[in-house]
Amino acid sequence: MPELIKSPTRIPVPGGKVIDEYVGRVNTGHEAVSVAHMIAPAGWDEPAQTPEFDEITVVLKGAVHVEHADGVLAVAAGQAVVTRGGEKVRYTAPEGAEYLAICLPAFSPDTAHRDE
Repeated sequence: MPELIKSPTRIPVPGGKVIDEYVGRVNTGHEAVSVAHMIAPAGWDEPAQTPEFDEITVVLKGAVHVEHADGVLAVAAGQAVVTRGGEKVRYTAPEGAEYLAICLPAFSPDTAHRDE
């Protein structure tokens, strides 16, 4: 039977970023996948990470920059990027961005392995 997800759970994070998790460990208890709607203000960034999960980022507005071993990839509205578990990446939104993040398996702070 289909399951209606009536609303997301807002995940508190520093830096002014808004994370609304629709599917994942927090809102639905799913461990295989997480789906979150993100709004990052201009100038937002986070520490580099080497996650255990793959992440698909679909940019709806603005742009997300992904720093990686070979440089920086700018992902504009209407584009997407896939990062693979085990590769070191750092996400930023110099001009702000709205995007969807889908993680396989589901995002967990313990498996993100963020730099200190």
